[in-house]
Amino acid sequence: MILENRVILITGAAGGLGSTAALEFAKQGAVVILLDKNLPKLEKVYDAILEQGGIEPILYPFDLAGASENDYIEMAQRIDEKYGMLHGLVHGAVELSAFTPLIQFGTKEWGHTFNVNVNAPFILTRELLPVMQKAPHASIVFISDSSARLAPAYCGAYGVSKVAIEGLASVLSQELEGGRKIRVNTLIPCPIDSPLRRRAYPAEDKSLLPSMASLNPIFCYLLSDESIDVTGQLIDAQHFLN
Repeated sequence: MILENRVILITGAAGGLGSTAALEFAKQGAVVILLDKNLPKLEKVYDAILEQGGIEPILYPFDLAGASENDYIEMAQRIDEKYGMLHGLVHGAVELSAFTPLIQFGTKEWGHTFNVNVNAPFILTRELLPVMQKAPHASIVFISDSSARLAPAYCGAYGVSKVAIEGLASVLSQELEGGRKIRVNTLIPCPIDSPLRRRAYPAEDKSLLPSMASLNPIFCYLLSDESIDVTGQLIDAQHFLN
């Protein structure tokens, strides 16, 4: 129970990677705040956590792309009022529309991708930092991509946003005084059998890939005291799995 008495918020908690991490955090004793715009899927994750004997999670239906700045402020206030602090923040929400040449990329589509993948993590982190400062130690985990982070051709707004999110994490980790209170790291998942991977590479044999649950030990490491002195790092999941 290495996450006992921790309060952890996960965006994209109804998705494959987010829901898998949420189940593991709850199994390890954390109170999990499940944030996603898809309420029916959130409710399934909620039920699964209770079925495995975890602490009752918090459902927070929230549209990262459409939310106003006041919506983010209100969320931070609610978490502060209910728990008094926040120990962990995992940016699991992601938008991937298509692999498209930039010349064909629509402005609206580009903006939507950046709203979810970059702007939302920035605003959410900014508003939650004062709440996280109240914890003895806290951890922020951004999620990049093993291929898109290199910005190959046709990766579009998704690939560019992953480059941006790594920059955001780097700047933030340096500004937070070397992680003395809040550490900031970026997880680079290896190719895994996830809904996002299936959509991006439909012809690939997914039986050859690790499962989403294979990343659970890495998530728990980054959210627990085991990583208390680790900040500003790009954590390559492949190194953990080998």
